[in-house]
Amino acid sequence: MKHITLLLTLPVLLLAACTHEKPAATKAADDRVPVKILALQQPGAMQSIEASGQFTTDDDVMLSFKIGGIIDRIYVKEGDAVRQGQLLAVLKLTEIDAQVQQAALAFDKAQRDHARVTNLYKDSVATLEQLQNAKTALDVAKQQLDAAKFNRSYAEIRATKDGYILHKMANEGQLVSPGVAVLQANGARSSAWTLKVGLSDKQWAAIDMNDKASIHCDALGSETINGEVTHKSQGVDPATGSLTADIRLLGKTPAAIAAGMYGKAQISTHNDDATGKMWQVPYEALLDADGSMGYVFVANADSTASKVKITIQGMDKNTVLVSDGLQNVQNIIVAGSAYLTDKSKIRIVQ
Repeated sequence: MKHITLLLTLPVLLLAACTHEKPAATKAADDRVPVKILALQQPGAMQSIEASGQFTTDDDVMLSFKIGGIIDRIYVKEGDAVRQGQLLAVLKLTEIDAQVQQAALAFDKAQRDHARVTNLYKDSVATLEQLQNAKTALDVAKQQLDAAKFNRSYAEIRATKDGYILHKMANEGQLVSPGVAVLQANGARSSAWTLKVGLSDKQWAAIDMNDKASIHCDALGSETINGEVTHKSQGVDPATGSLTADIRLLGKTPAAIAAGMYGKAQISTHNDDATGKMWQVPYEALLDADGSMGYVFVANADSTASKVKITIQGMDKNTVLVSDGLQNVQNIIVAGSAYLTDKSKIRIVQ
């Protein structure tokens, strides 16, 4: 009897055990794909563009002599402050003064000849043609004297405005040709300073006139200067191969700033122009790229993913520049895309 009772009890225990495990086996599995998303910055939002360049003023000028000659004196050194009209350099005037004197003598002779022919014409001795020729010779002599005096006035270099001497390219006793730069000066004492920065074509297109900037340079430590974009080049600089923009410094310029110093600018710009300003998408979000076309997955409000076709405009640092396809998209999937299909259910993870 004991054996029969044991055999009857064992099936009951096994049945109870199976009944106890059944709820776990039938529990619904979570089939949502875990993904990470990134809020997409829409065109029209504030963006920051980094650029670097050199400090300068908007009125740098290369000073030279109008005529050639031997430099007699240079009265300034690099770094000197100068005032408008101040004499900076002069040529040896021996030959130049001789030319002025010759022109003056020729003019005096032309005046005497004209007066003599005029009297003879009144006495009907000289012809009208002779009188006209004498008058022409007088006019020519007068113009030659004016030209000689003009050249004499530019045998010296004077400061065009208050500023500083940046560079000296020649020395006393040196023979220079007309128009060869002797001094470089600027109007830093009276004009606003400018940071001239180099830009890529995408950065150039993203910047607008009057965009604000925050400027920093090593000489200022942690101090920053406010600036404003005042000019955009309309062609590539042949020396650097890049486009440029001028950022005018606002407020009082710190004394630590000097021409030629390097500075960095953070330019804040609004991305309103669809032709030149685009979405920036991380490389991790891009799928099946082929030339200018590609795909990304975006997160929908109903916790599903949609595969979206995009137009690729280019690459910039660690991002892909997209010109079309992301209109009205709020969030883009940057991790987990490999496990998704169109309309897949997703679960957003941190």
